[in-house]
Amino acid sequence: MRRDTLADLAVFLSVAEERSFTRAAAALGTSQSAISQIVRRLEAAMGVKLLTRTTRAVALTVAGEQLASTLRPAFDDIDARLSALTALAEKPSGELRITTHKHAAQTVLWPVLKRMMQDYPDISVELSLDGRLIDIVAERFDAGVRLGEQVAKDMIAVRIGPDLRMAVVAAPAYLERFGSPATPHELTRHRCINLRLPTAGGLYAWEFEKNGRAVNVRVDGPLIVNDVEMMLQAAQDGLALAYVLEDQAMPHLVSGRLVRVLEDWCPYFPGYHLYYPDRRQLPAAFTLLVNALRYKP
Repeated sequence: MRRDTLADLAVFLSVAEERSFTRAAAALGTSQSAISQIVRRLEAAMGVKLLTRTTRAVALTVAGEQLASTLRPAFDDIDARLSALTALAEKPSGELRITTHKHAAQTVLWPVLKRMMQDYPDISVELSLDGRLIDIVAERFDAGVRLGEQVAKDMIAVRIGPDLRMAVVAAPAYLERFGSPATPHELTRHRCINLRLPTAGGLYAWEFEKNGRAVNVRVDGPLIVNDVEMMLQAAQDGLALAYVLEDQAMPHLVSGRLVRVLEDWCPYFPGYHLYYPDRRQLPAAFTLLVNALRYKP
């Protein structure tokens, strides 16, 4: 069936229910002559007369009555299904797929997701804990969470967490044995724990800044890992210096198991952002997530 035929049938049904070309035209927001033309076109296409006009009213022929009785339940069903789709769009439901890494998931995402899934049981979430920078469109993720400086420029980015800061830490026993570095350059003479990057596979260069001066240091040492918890454990055991996020080291700093050095070389930097492609109509569940995660200093 052609789309214009379906539209003509809807016009005919309006005339049949109103029993008036004038009232049907008013209900549909068009002219009486346009209604008459549509009905004549429909009658010509079907080869039967559907309506009989008198001076006072419009009457259905037998063929018109049969057509109207067929169309009423069909259009009612269409209306019901469209209303259900609208309700689905307005009600937060469905699955959200998010790529992130472990620290962001634990510190920023999970506190919000936990409440949201309790309040909206029709929402389900898939979290992919992966440190790689991936193409979220190609891998069919709804969104990703990364540090602000890692978000691609063609993505919409929403800040969801406070600024972060790095920390160089070591066990007291290590510092007693090897001393404390006074500047980042002195790290080349120290034992350091290297972090293997998940995306390119290279080793992370320790980044520092002071008074607008940026310094990157390629460190060396007895251990390379791809897990921060393992790095912290090795540092606590006195093996070497470690470079981690401040909040990851904080419990160990408070307990005295680790000591911080080079603090004045570790400025704050943009924290976690939720990013996603530009979409004009976002599902209700995703809009709810964005609003719940949006950082409010």
